Amino acid sequence: MSSSSFRPPNQQDKHRRSKFSHWLIDLTPQLFDRLLQKVGVKQFKWFILLLCLLSVPLIITPLERWQQGVVAAFLILIGYLVVKAEGKESSAEISQYYHLFMVWLSLVTTMRYLYYRTSYTLNFDGILNSIACLLLYGAELYAIITLVLAYFQTLKIKERKPVNLAKIPQQNWFSVDIYIPTFNEDVEIVRKTALAALACEYVPGKKKVYILDDGRPERYKESDPRREKFRARREQISQMCEEIGCIHMTRNDNNHAKAGNINTAFRRTQGDLVLILDCDHIPSRQFLLHTVGFFYDPKVSFVQTPHWFYNPDPFERNLLTGGKVPVGNELFYKVLQKGNDYWNAAFFCGSAALIRKTHALEVGGIAVETVTEDCHTALRLHSRGYKSIYYDKIMVAGLAPDTFSAYVGQQVRWARGMAQILRLENPLFNRKLNLTFAQRICYFSATSHFLYGYPRLVYAIIPTLFLLFGINPIQGLGLETLAYALPHVLLALFTNYIIYKHVRFTFWNEIFEFVMSFQAGWVTMMALINPKLGSFNVTDKGVNVNKRTFDWQSMRGLVVVTALVVTSLLAIPYWLLLRPEDTEAVLVNTLWSGFNLILLTAALLVGFEQPQVRNSHRLQRRLPVVISCNGQAIMGETINISETGALITLESWPNLPDEVQIEIMGDFSARATVTARVIRLSPIDNNQTHLGVDFINLSSQQLDALTLVLYSDVREWYSQKRENIDQPFASLSFLATSLPRSLRDIQSTSRLKVRKQVQTMAQLYWDGHFFPGVATELGVTGVRLELQSNKALSADRFIGQQDLHRMRTVKPLVGVLLSRQISADALGEISGAQNLDNLQQIDGSKPGVLDVAPSRFIAEITAIEEDGDGNIALELKFPEKFQQRQSTKVKELLQSL
Repeated sequence: MSSSSFRPPNQQDKHRRSKFSHWLIDLTPQLFDRLLQKVGVKQFKWFILLLCLLSVPLIITPLERWQQGVVAAFLILIGYLVVKAEGKESSAEISQYYHLFMVWLSLVTTMRYLYYRTSYTLNFDGILNSIACLLLYGAELYAIITLVLAYFQTLKIKERKPVNLAKIPQQNWFSVDIYIPTFNEDVEIVRKTALAALACEYVPGKKKVYILDDGRPERYKESDPRREKFRARREQISQMCEEIGCIHMTRNDNNHAKAGNINTAFRRTQGDLVLILDCDHIPSRQFLLHTVGFFYDPKVSFVQTPHWFYNPDPFERNLLTGGKVPVGNELFYKVLQKGNDYWNAAFFCGSAALIRKTHALEVGGIAVETVTEDCHTALRLHSRGYKSIYYDKIMVAGLAPDTFSAYVGQQVRWARGMAQILRLENPLFNRKLNLTFAQRICYFSATSHFLYGYPRLVYAIIPTLFLLFGINPIQGLGLETLAYALPHVLLALFTNYIIYKHVRFTFWNEIFEFVMSFQAGWVTMMALINPKLGSFNVTDKGVNVNKRTFDWQSMRGLVVVTALVVTSLLAIPYWLLLRPEDTEAVLVNTLWSGFNLILLTAALLVGFEQPQVRNSHRLQRRLPVVISCNGQAIMGETINISETGALITLESWPNLPDEVQIEIMGDFSARATVTARVIRLSPIDNNQTHLGVDFINLSSQQLDALTLVLYSDVREWYSQKRENIDQPFASLSFLATSLPRSLRDIQSTSRLKVRKQVQTMAQLYWDGHFFPGVATELGVTGVRLELQSNKALSADRFIGQQDLHRMRTVKPLVGVLLSRQISADALGEISGAQNLDNLQQIDGSKPGVLDVAPSRFIAEITAIEEDGDGNIALELKFPEKFQQRQSTKVKELLQSL
């Protein structure tokens, strides 16, 4: 089943098919289905062997250069047409046949290329050529093996549906313990996860939440300032647990880091099942209801769900993808894990997973011999014949590493751990492991994946060696080699496109590998030599990047490689002038180096940290809201929202004050009411307005309620299904333009003065005198006052240029008298005559004028506007030190106007 299953059926395409297309696309697969249903496993293996034998002539038949060029063009055309046909296909089953055909065609073409490379192009003429030849040939073999392993993993994609717990009596439900291991993370991060864990729906009395606190102050000396820091943090964690109702669990050592922490808890808690959550992985309320049901199969050991991150990782932020390019882990969680699941080889990933405690204890608990304890534990459980489940529904919202250095640390740990498993367990050949052949392939693919570091660097360096030093690892390199290599490369891209097009865009895999090539290459080599090297490191989360920096330490190796590539391209004119007979080889290496330069530049920019524009990360969630102000309720919907603010769409142009009350509603029943300050009001069209707000003065209870609305009360996260599809040329173009885009100035969100439009009489108290005016805008933070005259009301005192200069330079405090006295005509123009009934008192001595006792305020002059006619307008701000005393009066005044 390919990723085309994400698309809705297109009935019109089916009716438009010709009779030939109907026979080719519909009837032929059905015929194969009927035949294969009658074939047993042994017969199927013979069928595969026969197909391989029939493919041999296609692999080894020699051709002239022009003939191979024609064959190459024909193969590429077939691949292109198949991909186009699959893109229009609505049936997942038929799409699967397209994918299988492309796998076969790609493998045949790849083997033909490998046969040609081995038979005709290996160059052992001289020691330098021989070394370069072996390095490149080894890198190509690794890439081909990785390709074949990936094809096997994704032959069939398994889609799961949850088991309905409603059909099982509640007294028979499993008891569940929720573990949240923590070490040095911010207490507020842990609190969010704990609150959401407590909110997970389950039968009462059968769920407990444990904070496994490994932040021991005793591990530091008395003189170490970290001892006091961790002591204070432990007290905060303990107070938090007591406040919200979860259990604080500690231990006397930090042996084996996270794995040891969980194993200690295994022996001290009584639940049948354990949900393990990283302390920044906030679960949605439906997590247990969607996963527990799988455990009524007694052979199931664990259920893994996807890891998803609501903040941009360094690739998203530093390459400015705008969230339109799938992140690094989507390939694994959206395709590879579902492919592994078909072979009963889904991996335990350490978090967002439910595990059966008795099975875990059978294998000694969570593995402690490697730093990727999660995958190692899954290997041991599979080796005992137990089952794994991968359920593809995003039900945790986590924090990705904010900085590139933190990302490198995380990837290095994974690379080291996988290499340790490969070295210690040898999943492909170890007879002590009771694994099926398919499970061995899946584990070997996963544990060998991080060996990509040095092969990736070889691909970058080899063409530079030729252009700079004349070192040639390929005998007869030219258009003939290109005629064999292009079908191999392009058909592999076409095949992967069918199944990866929603989760990994073309050329982005090369970016990921270039970024980590030096670090991954070094740590995997050291782990293979000595698997005991290295220790578990905690990835820093919640770090705020506030300025542009370049991570020279992590990128210095890649900088050197990029400099070599640039230098080699400068040598091209010398080759063309001095060695015209090598033009074909120069052309191929030039194209190769130019392509490498695009990828290397984009990879380097991942280490060029872009500052975060916002204080907190916005979620693209559409949540209904009710805005309350002046006794009226306005309905709206969020476009994006965070813990500090939101962008809301309204179906009207309201006249709002600068401070409002907003009720935010989750997907189920959670609610949060907050006070918000209006920072932007942007008309979109005649009926729609975008309202930008900041949440202010949130209490602890309001923050907790907001956390549950944002992260827990979620029916489906917006990244569950991606609408963006890979477009290879657009992908390459995006990477090629990374440099100017990353260097572009970042525009911060504009903040405008948004206040309620009013028309009320006012007086300015300045230098011992009152001056008449009209307040035209009023909010909790300030007022706009337009003077009606520069002459005082009761004296011959005028506001002159000297006064205005003093106001502009000193920005003094002044008194402001705001009356609710306003002419009925002016009021009608602003608010409509129907609002007259809302006012409290009529001054009978002045017909048509309404009057209420004035309110006195202290304000600070922030700006002065003066037009050509001498009219003066003042921008006044209410000082924060008087806010508590004055804000209530302002709100009352706003409500009455």
